[in-house]
Amino acid sequence: MKTPGEVLREGELEKRSDSLFQLWKKKRGVLTPDRLSLFPAGAGARPKELRFHSILKVDCVERTGKYVYFTIVTTDRKEIDFRCAGESCWSAAITLALIDFQNRRALQDFRGRQERAAPAPAPPGPRSS
Repeated sequence: MKTPGEVLREGELEKRSDSLFQLWKKKRGVLTPDRLSLFPAGAGARPKELRFHSILKVDCVERTGKYVYFTIVTTDRKEIDFRCAGESCWSAAITLALIDFQNRRALQDFRGRQERAAPAPAPPGPRSS
């Protein structure tokens, strides 16, 4: 079983800014079983965290020459655009980690429903001699 702090992938990827010019900004990405952390280029800055419980899917994967472009869609339908070097496989790693997270959460939900629906054990009846 994967632990929440376990690093699945670490390396460089680029995020498109929300500003008017939509510039690509280099980030150091750290992928764990429950989130993608994006560290800005400056040392010591706090990372932006995309927790998997708030991610709906990885979408729009497109390969063009040097880069692979992909979009992370959040549960509130916000789209965050990324690109990475073609050989880095960030989109695949994030997709697989997201699917693993969603499967683990579905199993927890299922087990919780089973436990709530399980009948209480019958009290011991009178013994016959």
